[in-house]
Amino acid sequence: MAASSFDYVIRNGLVFDGSGGEPFLADVAITGAKVVQVGKVSGRGEEEIDASGRIVTPGFVDIHTHYDGQVTWENRLSPSSYHGVTTVLMGNCGVGFAPCKPEHRDMLVRVMEGVEDIPEIVMTEGLPWNWETFPEYMDALEERRADMDFAAQLAHAPVRVNVMGQRGADREPPTAEEMDKMTAMVAEAIRVGAIGVTTSRSMSHRTKAGDLAPTVETEDEELLALARGLREAGAGVFQMIPASTAGGDPVAEVAFMRKLVETSGGRPLSYTLLNNTFMPDSHLQFLEKMEEASADGLPIRGQVFPRPVGVLLGLDLSFHPFRFNPSYLATEHLPLAERVAAMRDPAMRAKLLAEEPEHSNEIFLYFASQIETLYPLGNPPNNEPEPSHRVGEQAKRLGISAKELVYDLLLEDEGRSTLFLPAANFLGDSLEPVRELLEHPDTLIGLGDGGAHYGMICDSSYPTSLLAYWTRDRERGPKLPLPWAINALTRRNALAIGLEDRGLIAPGMKADLNVIDYERLQLKAPSVTYDLPAGGRRLAQKADGYDLTMVSGEVTYRKGEATDALPGRLVRNPATRASRQA
Repeated sequence: MAASSFDYVIRNGLVFDGSGGEPFLADVAITGAKVVQVGKVSGRGEEEIDASGRIVTPGFVDIHTHYDGQVTWENRLSPSSYHGVTTVLMGNCGVGFAPCKPEHRDMLVRVMEGVEDIPEIVMTEGLPWNWETFPEYMDALEERRADMDFAAQLAHAPVRVNVMGQRGADREPPTAEEMDKMTAMVAEAIRVGAIGVTTSRSMSHRTKAGDLAPTVETEDEELLALARGLREAGAGVFQMIPASTAGGDPVAEVAFMRKLVETSGGRPLSYTLLNNTFMPDSHLQFLEKMEEASADGLPIRGQVFPRPVGVLLGLDLSFHPFRFNPSYLATEHLPLAERVAAMRDPAMRAKLLAEEPEHSNEIFLYFASQIETLYPLGNPPNNEPEPSHRVGEQAKRLGISAKELVYDLLLEDEGRSTLFLPAANFLGDSLEPVRELLEHPDTLIGLGDGGAHYGMICDSSYPTSLLAYWTRDRERGPKLPLPWAINALTRRNALAIGLEDRGLIAPGMKADLNVIDYERLQLKAPSVTYDLPAGGRRLAQKADGYDLTMVSGEVTYRKGEATDALPGRLVRNPATRASRQA
């Protein structure tokens, strides 16, 4: 028998190559970590994969995750890996774990616990802390193996605390000398392979106790010092959450972003862009100002999300409307079954319905108080529920209070039912404003937050929502073209962070691929597992329809189940690779 010509040949698939162009029937041949031929492939593969009736796409690139900790204690970057993602960028929103002196570990853990809903015990047990400086953190990541590639960014909070100590955590202003140190840290991080630097100005970013995160309300000059680090390195991107996510002035925010880009020497900047409750039309102002920036040659992009942004509530999750009521707190240490039994007692029901939540963190109280606007999540999850599905509307029809209805809903499925609280991207019970954001040329799809919010959010499943709902199933408004959606998940995101070797199916490109049964593609409801360090809880969300996922020419998932392959590696900034190798 003649020797095989290739490692793999994917046969007869409908190829969406990631460029945004129309699909075409073709074979895809792979040798080693690269695609070597696309078209009619005459040679045989060591393994032949029949993709008849399937679509073949590049692996998805998620530019907004928080796997900074998870990648140090486990090898599977789930739930992103369940949804065709083959490259993730972590270190977003100004929070992370490097640089970190030993005496600052508890401080950074408290910030991450509050901002990203990662339990303290999970980080205490899971993080190896085999680094202090950011270059040492990158070297530690270099030794890790995963089911997908991962790239890092330098987060503002650990930089601030490293330079300023407790004064940094207390949000005191830095001296000129301290800002120079921050500039040098950014330049150093980019030179050792960080993709960029990140920060947050959001008032919702707080510790569990309610204290603002170190980056919030910092002076503009300090953020400009971070941007100067990008200029010194001659590479890197800037990512931020603007103050306007909580009602700030979009015009002023974009004006400052322009200043950051100019100070950085024209480096790309992206930021969280939502259609939010506080200012329903603010996204239109952002889009207008971004268009002006683009016309002036300033690369400012909004990171947007393809479905409602909010939190999941349930008795086995981080939040629900009775979570902080005194009578419930007395039972929260009990197993779920015992809490459910206690809540079914009429006396306990009367107490909980009469009490009000108590907590020092006003964001937590906000989540607990939003009852009328909750929706049952459903299975499969409903991305765009009708207004009549809202708890407040259902309660009116039943002639009971919304609080009573929520109480009953939480006890369904032995306490495992899930409610959804849209906090943004769903004003007027419609995703039409979101479509405006998705289709705009100055936006990028992101905000999945994989590796964070373990007990309240599972948004890293958004690639499945974009493909299954927006391009195929949506009935309440126009659909989106499938070639466009795949381009947005692949090549567009890869280029936005400077990774030119992926996101496109073409000879010479990295062999990160998905084979998808598009007609069967379906998001499943989230479920709770207790498999984090110290038995910590997290939400898992899988999907049907992913026949195969490949990273660097190795199959990592078949029919949604993991293989033993762990080809994922740290991706260092290619723009500074040459200087590191010199």
